Amino acid sequence: MSRLVIVSNRIADLNNEPVQQGGLAVALVDALRERGGVWFGWNGEIGDRKEEAHVEQHGSITQISLSLTKKDYSEYYLGYANGVLWPLFHYRLDLVRYRSSHFSGYNRVNRKFAAALMPHLKFDDIIWAQDYHLITFARSLRNLGCRQRIGFFLHIPFPPPDLLAASSNHAELVQALMAYDVIGMQTFLDVNNFKRYLTDHTDAEVLENGDVRIGRRTIKVERFPIGMDVEAFGEMSQRITDDVAVDIKRREVLGRKQIIGVDRLDYSKGLPSRVKAFGRMLAKYPEMEKAVTFLQIAPPTREAVDAYSDIRDEMEALTGSVNGKYSDFNWTPIRYIHRSVPRNKLAALFRASQAGFVTPLRDGMNLVAKEYVAAQNPEAPGVLVLSQFAGAAEEMQEALIVNPYDIDEMADKLYAALTMPLNERKERHRALLEKIKRFDAKAWLVGFLKILEGGVEPVPKLPKVKKTPRPSASLT
Repeated sequence: MSRLVIVSNRIADLNNEPVQQGGLAVALVDALRERGGVWFGWNGEIGDRKEEAHVEQHGSITQISLSLTKKDYSEYYLGYANGVLWPLFHYRLDLVRYRSSHFSGYNRVNRKFAAALMPHLKFDDIIWAQDYHLITFARSLRNLGCRQRIGFFLHIPFPPPDLLAASSNHAELVQALMAYDVIGMQTFLDVNNFKRYLTDHTDAEVLENGDVRIGRRTIKVERFPIGMDVEAFGEMSQRITDDVAVDIKRREVLGRKQIIGVDRLDYSKGLPSRVKAFGRMLAKYPEMEKAVTFLQIAPPTREAVDAYSDIRDEMEALTGSVNGKYSDFNWTPIRYIHRSVPRNKLAALFRASQAGFVTPLRDGMNLVAKEYVAAQNPEAPGVLVLSQFAGAAEEMQEALIVNPYDIDEMADKLYAALTMPLNERKERHRALLEKIKRFDAKAWLVGFLKILEGGVEPVPKLPKVKKTPRPSASLT
């Protein structure tokens, strides 16, 4: 069995209990322990000293990490990965802030990663790069002579071709992706967007079976819906901490239900619209006053990017407005928590909530939706209200699907979730639970690796990219 090499922007915390990091980390760590392997990436440290790669051994797992310079962090991470790729791939051209120096920094760090990993590779390794930070990583490895099989998984959405083509460097990004042997995406829509780009803008050929041909070489581009460890999370949800137990008892005495949302404070998550929808529900259905509380947990993220401080201010203002209008001495409609909450406590809070509110404006998959379902008591399950633009909606149609841009529809679906008869709740939950068990973290891992471990292909020949008009000045 070939050794597996995982490459990610940030290395996993192998000293922490894996289940606290989520089903994805559990699946990857388990695979590395089973077959032996390497986890490579940034260690989270920033400094101006030039340091060699740091190597640690954790049983059968070798962990190799690098620090970033302040310039690397500014250009590669904040500037290009999160200032261009994140908004672009989430369909937000208005938030793209392109600088040529940032793209240069992005490529520089990908070359730095490749150069640091190359001496540690064995001839029969298989390499799996994770997410948008590493689009040009395989090209950098190939330029150093790497001939091993290399796969790439995109955890976020892939934008439509006309939107991608409106950005600078789109041709080079796609050319670089062609250095991978297998490209995995979350949904059929993402795969189709990518293949439409190849058809419209490159000389690559999309074959009838869905493969992509470049000269003598064939690339696999497929959908691999990411999942979670359903059973482990369900068991965790039943271990209720004392403070959560007290909160549950208090709501039972007062006859109040709870809606829960758990998201990083990110403009792609649709949080302001969610607060507006909850306020609209209270206005449209007065019987919900004092009968329900909305708990929104939104840990901080990427606070050095201006767009994130803007949404923080907006959330605080909206939450204050709803609470100011409806609060009573013994009832606060919205409880807004802007910090991280331990994963075991989140599981218990999911189980104790009668509605899960997951309404991103655009999302690759959104595992919170699956976690909410996994945490429910099958005999008295809550109801998931899910955005049609979350990748999870492609398979979780038994949820109450909403348009996150339609405040009234979200308000009505929230009310429907809170007043749904038990039989319907159980039927919907049964179907959703069956699906998330079928497409769990293990299925995602095994499905991808099975294809990545296929036959050896010739060294990549990159496709020629057709010329397209320069992007508008608004993107620069």
